[in-house]
Amino acid sequence: MNFFSQTYLEVIQELNSSKSGLNSSEAQKRLTEYGSNTLPEGKQDNLLTIFIGQFKSPLIYILFIASLIVFIVEETKTDGFIILFVLIFNAVLGTIQEGKAQNTLLALKNIIESNATVLRNNKEVIIKDTDLVPGDILILNEGERIGADARVILSNNLQVDESSLTGESQPVHKITDALNNSKTLTSDQINMIFKGTHIVSGHGMAIVTATGLKTVIGKISKTISEIDSKIPLKAKIAHLSHMIVIGVMVLVVVLFLVGIATGKSVATMFIVVVSLTVSTVPEGLPIVMTLILAQGVWRMSKKNVLVKKLQAVEALGQAKIIAVDKTGTLTKNEMLVKRVYINDKIYNIGGIGYEPSGEVSINDNEINSSDHPDILFMGKIATLNANAKVMFSEDRIKIIGDPTEAALTVFGEKIGFYKNKLEQESVKLAEIPFDYAKKYHATIHNIDNQQFSTFIGAPEVILEKCNKIWGLNNTHSALSPEINTNLHNTLTKMSHDGLRMLACAIAKHPLTSAPVTLNEQSLIFVGFFGLTDSLRPEVYEAMHKAKAAGIKVVMITGDHKITATAIARNIGIYQDGDEILTGQEIDSLTDVELSKVITNVSVFARVSPEHKMHIIKAYQLNGNIVAMTGDGVNDAPSLVAADLGVSMGKIGTEVAKSASDLVLLDDNFGSIISAVEEGRNIYKTIKKVILFLFSTNLGEVITISVAIFLNFPLPLLATHIIWLNLVTDSFLDVGLAMDPKDSNLVNGSSPQNQKHLIDKHMFQRMLMMAITMSIGTLFIFIMFKDTDLLKAQTISLTVLAIFQWFNVWNCRSDTRSLLKTNPFSNKFLIGATFIVIILHLFAIYHPFMQKMLHTVPLTITEWLFIIPMGLAIIIVEEIRKRVFAKPALDI
Repeated sequence: MNFFSQTYLEVIQELNSSKSGLNSSEAQKRLTEYGSNTLPEGKQDNLLTIFIGQFKSPLIYILFIASLIVFIVEETKTDGFIILFVLIFNAVLGTIQEGKAQNTLLALKNIIESNATVLRNNKEVIIKDTDLVPGDILILNEGERIGADARVILSNNLQVDESSLTGESQPVHKITDALNNSKTLTSDQINMIFKGTHIVSGHGMAIVTATGLKTVIGKISKTISEIDSKIPLKAKIAHLSHMIVIGVMVLVVVLFLVGIATGKSVATMFIVVVSLTVSTVPEGLPIVMTLILAQGVWRMSKKNVLVKKLQAVEALGQAKIIAVDKTGTLTKNEMLVKRVYINDKIYNIGGIGYEPSGEVSINDNEINSSDHPDILFMGKIATLNANAKVMFSEDRIKIIGDPTEAALTVFGEKIGFYKNKLEQESVKLAEIPFDYAKKYHATIHNIDNQQFSTFIGAPEVILEKCNKIWGLNNTHSALSPEINTNLHNTLTKMSHDGLRMLACAIAKHPLTSAPVTLNEQSLIFVGFFGLTDSLRPEVYEAMHKAKAAGIKVVMITGDHKITATAIARNIGIYQDGDEILTGQEIDSLTDVELSKVITNVSVFARVSPEHKMHIIKAYQLNGNIVAMTGDGVNDAPSLVAADLGVSMGKIGTEVAKSASDLVLLDDNFGSIISAVEEGRNIYKTIKKVILFLFSTNLGEVITISVAIFLNFPLPLLATHIIWLNLVTDSFLDVGLAMDPKDSNLVNGSSPQNQKHLIDKHMFQRMLMMAITMSIGTLFIFIMFKDTDLLKAQTISLTVLAIFQWFNVWNCRSDTRSLLKTNPFSNKFLIGATFIVIILHLFAIYHPFMQKMLHTVPLTITEWLFIIPMGLAIIIVEEIRKRVFAKPALDI
């Protein structure tokens, strides 16, 4: 039901209510019928549930199966316990990071619990807002949070801050008249009030039209619960796991049949199958991937970025689009007087938000305002007229009153006027509060025994009442048609710059003993104030870095097209030739149609939460990974739907923070680019580790497979493979994961969005490394297998280990020669290399390890033959880097 298009009397009749409210019995009956005015509380997972959830991965399933097979065929069971320990340790790390995440729907419920004043039995009573029902008459007072959606039936200068719901920073003046358009957006329904918003000034009455899930915020919560949020890295890991499963099954079946056909026993081939299964599965990958992500999270916490979901941060590294909500993200949601026009001059006012400091300049030349009587006069008028107070605490700024008047108060302080002191000299005699019909605020003061009146309000109203214009030395002249035209031209030009315009005028009359009256005609025009929502100071640098990183930033806002364009142009989002789409235009397009026209769009204006969802989906249909920033309730669905949701920690609602994957604790938009850099580093490091692990595993698989096809004895035992994968690999890949960040991660174009973690180039490189390892291993194995099989297997184990010791250093860069890489830049890898060398010597020389791993000691001569063979992996990779590598392909 479009209650905004009906008169309030029709709404009262429609809801079977009256101006005196419902009686108690009817209210109780409706509470039973409609239910409590609450949002459904989402189930909050306990630590045990989160812990179990860490095992929901195909890769984990494979490792469980591998450990089970090892338990069955191995007498000591040691290797099985090692695999289980790795899995449990990985799950504990993930649980610690994600264990305290709040549920989005629960936060939606928590932020809006409050009391409400209603008429019941024709008496004002205070009830919990959870007991509100359709038909209740709400009593609305300044500073209160609104408990339900309602149709306004009385408005005395009623202004409501709806920024958290609609994205518009300017408070909305509420009226009682019906609206004609039946398709009016939430932000344009100026005769409706909405659950979760709050009253800035004025008072009034309204009849409740919707509660619970039927409210606008309730519909948002329902939308959130229906969104299927998929993290790109999870999808890539799942795909990789599926490929491993398929590869293992095919390889096992083929080699088992070949082995039987060549005369090997079923028991022997079963051991071979176990060996191949273990060698194919990268046992160390889950834990090292968790450590990489956790390390990135720790580094980001140092930059005031809280990561709620480990795997989500990698998505930002591959983001091609960052969709930013204007209010609260690009701006501070604090009004600022940016320009002042008086005497045919435009003064630019500096500063940030409500902070009472900022330079004054003309034509980019800073001036001393005390030397300019005209700007002093504008400051005095602003201070006398504005009633709002700005209060500062350690971590935030609080305003009492209208945000526009707060901006005027702060402007006056920048010029040098303070309201308390000024009103001691210029006593206030009377005041006319802002009224939606009058569209101005007026005050009357006693100045030099004169009745001095100030007027600030809508320019078209103020200019209509003026017949003179103020000049220096308190002179004034006639407001001629020519001057009037020039003023309107100035007004239009400043409005097109995205400024909210106010005009000010004065009137002077002799002070008499008669009651003070306000003469609203024959005013003296003084000037214009141009206000804007204050931009965050870090936005400009962040935009520059985003462009350098090859990321497209688009702005999404509930503001009008002209205002949105001006702000976007100012900060560098909108360029000549870009397109702008409005919510109304989006309504006429399907998601597929929108995806075709969205490429050149940089600004989305007059949009609703539903429009934001369509925008995110359209970008995703084009194959883009999308990050979305926001701070309000209206942003929550799109924060969930985006590949990565980013919210503000200080000014953000609990809803937005809970719906997001990252929280900027200091509200610094520039931290997003730091997060992009970290995300790219994480993705790059994950690929380094995968290259190292899979090249080793593939080398083992090729070595064993070729040996079976040639009817050789097994060059490696199952225990050897587990030793290589869980001991040698584990230390080295952890060391590799600690590789320092490259300095140019956010310079140049963003990486191509890849569906899979292993791309064609990476697979070719992996195959080259694996073939080198298998050829070297088999060559030496063939030399010793006929004289001493146990020694030949020990040598095969050692050759593969040495290949890994050297190859991990190859994997640090795709293009940079190992000879040109500073080895001391990664001390962790140096330490890991020494550890695995010592452990390997322990494995082949200590009697206990010889018995466990079935190894024998090697002579110095054998070592001198093995080590040069291991160096082959470096020689082959250095040749590839010199001949084939391109900088753009660096992992």
